[in-house]
Amino acid sequence: MRKKKPKAILKKVWHFVWEDNSIWSWIVNIVLAFILIKYIVYPGLGLALGTTYPIVAVVSSSMEHNSLNFDDWWQNSEEYYSGIEIVKNSFEKFPLKNGFNKGDIMILWRTNSNNIKIGDVIVFKSARTNPKPDPIIHRVIIIEEKNGSIIYQTKGDNYVTNRRQINGCFQDGCIYESDIQQSQILGKALFKVPWLGYIKIWFVDLLNLFIK
Repeated sequence: MRKKKPKAILKKVWHFVWEDNSIWSWIVNIVLAFILIKYIVYPGLGLALGTTYPIVAVVSSSMEHNSLNFDDWWQNSEEYYSGIEIVKNSFEKFPLKNGFNKGDIMILWRTNSNNIKIGDVIVFKSARTNPKPDPIIHRVIIIEEKNGSIIYQTKGDNYVTNRRQINGCFQDGCIYESDIQQSQILGKALFKVPWLGYIKIWFVDLLNLFIK
């Protein structure tokens, strides 16, 4: 019995992966795409952007402006920001001044104590006092020095309040974010890709249905 030549085998494999319309071909394509993204594209982006989290999906609505234009959103939020000396003209120059939505994808850049400014949107690990396991993506509103270290305080644009945090919590969300260390920060947002993050959200929701 003659052995099949490697070239013929590769040709059949190529046809199965790229031209076959069977369900098994689709499954193989999904698996290959997952491997490509996880082990080649994602690490490559991380190396280029200087962070182990080059891409994150937004899984909460804490930065949404609820379809308001900037002037209307600012009118609802001005009282709080004026209390920490952030004026409208300053906020208008902040990155992502109109916020972003649940389901968006954010592209991140490396951070250090010299390249984070008030108004930047950062992704950071939750403090131990916050049981929420997912990284948080919020806007830096205060930068100060404590005991020789730079400390950051953040806030979601969608949290409207006329007072500062109490015990690290806003009245709307109770997310601990008043004493963020540089070591907690994973990166800062460069730009967003709308809605693409829903692929991850739907996939996680689907998994949860089988886990529960």
